[in-house]
Amino acid sequence: MAELATIARPYAEALFQVAEKDLEGTSQWLDALAAVAGNAQLLQFADNPKVGNQQVYDVLTGVARVQLPAAGQNFLRTVIENGRLAALPEVAHQFREMKNARSGASDAVVYSAFPIAGDQLGAVAQALEKRFGRKLNLTVQEDPSLIGGIRVVVGDEVLDTSVKARLEQMKVALTA
Repeated sequence: MAELATIARPYAEALFQVAEKDLEGTSQWLDALAAVAGNAQLLQFADNPKVGNQQVYDVLTGVARVQLPAAGQNFLRTVIENGRLAALPEVAHQFREMKNARSGASDAVVYSAFPIAGDQLGAVAQALEKRFGRKLNLTVQEDPSLIGGIRVVVGDEVLDTSVKARLEQMKVALTA
């Protein structure tokens, strides 16, 4: 959806410039707002002509349960007034990309068939950072269909050591 990315870019860049001193804090409240703004019911509520901008602002901040700094309040009001609430998740994504580029890190999603304990996650993070050659911001998601092992997605790179992937490889080898 290139159009949404094009709409979101100026907002993300402006927010990045304003929030340079507190990128981590800004990222946290922006991600919380983006998660709520991605809800179809909220977008429908915001598009209702009988609903005012202040009502949308109040509902969004109430559901997200975040304490916005002054710059965050101004940013959110501007997004709502310009009718760009649907672009907020993309703004958060682009902001995160800029933040990661500044710090030399990347977002990574680790899919695991079972929950990963904290000490194990630390060891996995170390090994993955060595493998990918950069600092990784890990997010863990359970996926029981993997049967065992893990599947890691870093940008457009995928490292799949799951049992499911190995079984698929065996299936291909046996049917070839």
